[in-house]
Amino acid sequence: MYTRLKFFLPILLALLFITLNISCDAAGTDGGYLAGYDTETVPKPTAVSWWSTLAYLLSLVAVFAVVVVLAYFTAKFIGGRFNASRSSGGGRVLENLPLGPNRSVCVVKIAGRVFLLGVTENNITLLSEITDDEEIETLQENAPSDIFPQNFSTLSELVQKIQPPFKKK
Repeated sequence: MYTRLKFFLPILLALLFITLNISCDAAGTDGGYLAGYDTETVPKPTAVSWWSTLAYLLSLVAVFAVVVVLAYFTAKFIGGRFNASRSSGGGRVLENLPLGPNRSVCVVKIAGRVFLLGVTENNITLLSEITDDEEIETLQENAPSDIFPQNFSTLSELVQKIQPPFKKK
């Protein structure tokens, strides 16, 4: 796919340049985009009402809410789809401890067994198998779940701490 993009990108850029160049030339023949502009009259600013400002702010909040809801459902859809395909055999990362750039130790549960793996950029090494039932249960309880609800709940807690200046106590 990269080779196709490498091939077609210069062609698309050349077509875009030619199209813009032709449209600029066409606009220049009849006086340009300022040809009908009257320079004698001075435009007066219009008054801004509080209703229009309030409507603008409400629409901004509504658009932000729609974006957050869409992000949530997208994360649920994509996360559920990829987690289902990745964990169809019951495999799951229970813990991950970064040790440096491109190095970490992971605790992975797969096929009913729990393994401790050393992961580098070029290699994955089995360090040991965890067989202690209490340790496995502790790891499964502390395993990370869906990250979007965790971050969203943190954001909602922050919003509850911040009180708007117009709100009376």
